[in-house]
Amino acid sequence: MATVELRFSPLPEHVRTARLVAAAVARRSGVDEAVLDEVRLAVGEACSRAVGLHQSSGISAPVRVALIEEEKQFSIEVGDEAPRTPHQSDTAGSTDDLEAEGEDEMGLAVISGLVDDVEVTAETDGGLIRMSWPTLPATLP
Repeated sequence: MATVELRFSPLPEHVRTARLVAAAVARRSGVDEAVLDEVRLAVGEACSRAVGLHQSSGISAPVRVALIEEEKQFSIEVGDEAPRTPHQSDTAGSTDDLEAEGEDEMGLAVISGLVDDVEVTAETDGGLIRMSWPTLPATLP
């Protein structure tokens, strides 16, 4: 099992680099060429979401991306350090909070539409999105 790890400042301009690296590693890992655009889009959404969460929480810690090459699958984990608080249904949030939550849900919906195997976890000290794609068996020349 091989892993490539990226860490980047929570700035939108770094998301493009994460997409490019993810696509290159996915290709090398044996992900079907027809799926590489989905990999790029899903990584872009997950990284953009993490950047947005860091910026809205005032966190300067880097966004973490792990590209994991396993025997029959390729996985990508995008982690953030944005704190999560339990939703309180009896207290209305500000307009900014509601807009950010709507954007967050939209990003997760896009990722779920692109990736069949996706897992989203959130703790009080951050969250993680894990996405996986099957890899093709290596062909002999």
